[in-house]
Amino acid sequence: MNRFCIITNRGKDEGLVFTDGLVSYIRKKGGSCKVLDGSLGADGAYTDPAGIPEDVQCAIVLGGDGTIIRAATDLADRAVPIFGINLGTLGFLAETEKQDAFRAIDLLFEDEIRIEERMMLDSEIYFEEQKLFEGRALNDVVVTRSGYSRLICAEVYVNGELLNEYRGDGVIVATPTGSTGYNLSAGGPIVMPGAKLMLVTPICPHSINNREIAISAEDEVTILVKESKKTLEEEAFATLDGKDAIRLKTGERIVIRRSDRTAKLVRRKDRSFFDILRTKL
Repeated sequence: MNRFCIITNRGKDEGLVFTDGLVSYIRKKGGSCKVLDGSLGADGAYTDPAGIPEDVQCAIVLGGDGTIIRAATDLADRAVPIFGINLGTLGFLAETEKQDAFRAIDLLFEDEIRIEERMMLDSEIYFEEQKLFEGRALNDVVVTRSGYSRLICAEVYVNGELLNEYRGDGVIVATPTGSTGYNLSAGGPIVMPGAKLMLVTPICPHSINNREIAISAEDEVTILVKESKKTLEEEAFATLDGKDAIRLKTGERIVIRRSDRTAKLVRRKDRSFFDILRTKL
């Protein structure tokens, strides 16, 4: 690889000092590099895929996990591989840390890398037959209570068949990539990123026997917001990768299925998923 673009979280690289240093290094090695004008910043702006040159081989994303996730969903239709350099805190999805960034750039030039395809989720929100919203997620789709409300009631269906009715703080539907995110905090299992499945994990269920369940990547999950004695109408929200919060009313449903798009993450050959687990978690 020698043709790159850079997507920077401007809130984590003040004045683009680190970004400019990477650009200079890449160009000195004979590569090309463009910094996108629509880069993610502290205001949460999105990455505009129209600004990526057609011949770009890799998008280098500078930031934390949120920056990488947002870039992955924004660039999914372009199928541009993403290489993350951590400028945040945990940086679980990033492939290298800031202090090792220039060595990582060398590995990109030497093609000492592999590309992992990560499944994504497409979601649609309906009231009866009217579509109200559609979006895509790399990590997870979450239906949860809002603010200081108490329990919400959600019926979860798999391929049209009732799986369970959950009363609690909400329900997570996660990809293998998202298994190390909110799903893990809610007590769900860690899954190898190449697995083809979805995880349905209740959040703080008001029951002693509600457990997470793994289902096929080909299944379709529907979450229906029900009335509850302890909640008022419009006290549930759906979020995709922790963003795009959509208020859900009683009777509305969100349908979640595997996307036909994937996120392509560039990985170093000298690191494994278990290395990252031991280091980060």
